[in-house]
Amino acid sequence: MKKRYLWLALIVLSVTSVFVGVKNITPLDLFSLTEDQQHILLVSRLPRLISIIIAGVSMSIIGLIMQQLTRNKFVSPTTAGTMDSARLGILVAMLLFTSASPLEKMLVAFVFALAGTFVFMRILDKVKYKDAIFIPLVGLMFGSIIGSVTTFFAYKHDLIQNISSWLQGDFSMVLKGRYEMLYISIPLVIIAYLYANRFTIAGMGEEFSTNLGLKYKQVVNIGLILVAAVTSVVLLTIGSIPFLGLIIPNIVTIYMGDNLKKVLPHTALLGAVFVLACDILGRVIIYPYEIPIGLTVGVIGSGIFVYLLMRRRAFA
Repeated sequence: MKKRYLWLALIVLSVTSVFVGVKNITPLDLFSLTEDQQHILLVSRLPRLISIIIAGVSMSIIGLIMQQLTRNKFVSPTTAGTMDSARLGILVAMLLFTSASPLEKMLVAFVFALAGTFVFMRILDKVKYKDAIFIPLVGLMFGSIIGSVTTFFAYKHDLIQNISSWLQGDFSMVLKGRYEMLYISIPLVIIAYLYANRFTIAGMGEEFSTNLGLKYKQVVNIGLILVAAVTSVVLLTIGSIPFLGLIIPNIVTIYMGDNLKKVLPHTALLGAVFVLACDILGRVIIYPYEIPIGLTVGVIGSGIFVYLLMRRRAFA
């Protein structure tokens, strides 16, 4: 879990990612690129690499923030209804604002994602039996209800196919001019780092935080706004990447503890490395075809999630 190893893995996988694809481009070709090869690198391969890194970093960090604020290691945008609420927001934008730009769709998705996350937090406050595994199950049920509503209205308005495209995360459609909205995540990640110590204190509970002079409600609201904004941006640009914000923070905190400022860089690096590895795997398994990143991360992430649940029971 040392940073130098994570940086090394990130560099190696990044270089590998640039040269993996249907069009054969080797490192030696960089010294004599044809116009076609240069076009592929600048329009497809490099934008794809940048989007993978940004999505991996941002989704891992907001997962860590959610787990800290809810004081539950199994809560993430996937298991708290945030992703499903953002998807409902996209459907509403498609129905009511047919000529909306991607930024306007993102704003609508952000409002719905934020509202869904606040509702989940309210449910969390009302639940008396706060078992570590029971809470994410409540979140999954809440997300399933929202997902059912989304599917119903999508079916009613013949938008099932459009909505289905948001279910699977896919980097194959990332091209120059179609991914730049992901850059919005960068300042949000910086804000998360600046508020890291406050999030750490907020994770100790409202009474403890207030005694230390922290504006607990304000800090929690800022954290939830960051979560909703990043989720909306990634969902609208890439699609759903399940379990990423759940497993990466858990793996890092198992080794390094719960101090957010200390673990944020490791979480960001490991998130980027994990998504890069899954993306490369998805591109080579059935080459020259490609498995969507949502499916690859979903299969591997669900396996790790089950292991974490069993590990939690074993050491309970």
